[in-house]
Amino acid sequence: MKTKIEIKSIFGNVLFSFEKENNTIKDTLEDAYLRGAYLRGAYLAGANLAGANLRGADLADAYLRGVNLGDADLRGANLINAYLRCANLVGADLRGTDLRGANLINAYLRDANLRGANLAGANLRGTNLRGTNLADADYSEYTSFLSLQCPIEGSFIGWKKCCGYIVKLKICEDAERSSSTSLKCRCSKAEVLEIQNLDGSVADITEICSNYDKNFIYKVGETVEVKNFDKCRWNECSTGIHFFIDREIAKQY
Repeated sequence: MKTKIEIKSIFGNVLFSFEKENNTIKDTLEDAYLRGAYLRGAYLAGANLAGANLRGADLADAYLRGVNLGDADLRGANLINAYLRCANLVGADLRGTDLRGANLINAYLRDANLRGANLAGANLRGTNLRGTNLADADYSEYTSFLSLQCPIEGSFIGWKKCCGYIVKLKICEDAERSSSTSLKCRCSKAEVLEIQNLDGSVADITEICSNYDKNFIYKVGETVEVKNFDKCRWNECSTGIHFFIDREIAKQY
């Protein structure tokens, strides 16, 4: 039995349709690509496109939330402003892909090939880039949160929010430190300088426990240390002392 599948835009109008035996969204997309169909703004949420050959396809402004692009070949594809939140691109080949302005929040790109990709302005917050090949990738200071957020050497001040208070930390000179794809940082060792109220005044307490581990205590004047610090920067929520460089961000967190 033949199955007809329509690819619609985010506004509901049909961009392309394809009919064949045992048809899938992947087959339809590949046929659309081969025919040079105009797929800008396509709504493909949750689609399974694993292994699809979409090399050079124009998917600008496409809605790809939750899409599975594992091992897909997207070399040279145009994904400008594409919405790929929570997308799975494990093993995908995105060499030369234009990702300017793409929303990749929480995307899973572990082991993806982004060699030479244009990431300028892409939002990579929360994206899992472990093992991803970023060689020769084009990104700038405007690429959201890709560069390390904290100093790579020396001591500096960090801020964290605990149980409604703000803890002022001195990140030790010999501490390991990292950040992933957001403003949140982690370190292995810090000195507790002060516990403050949200308004900036000194709190009437001298110690406070972590929000996530009640046995981990921040005590003014003492140094806290995490022995099993996760050195992989892309594991944002892994082991370590979490903090922000900016006090106001810590307060709003």
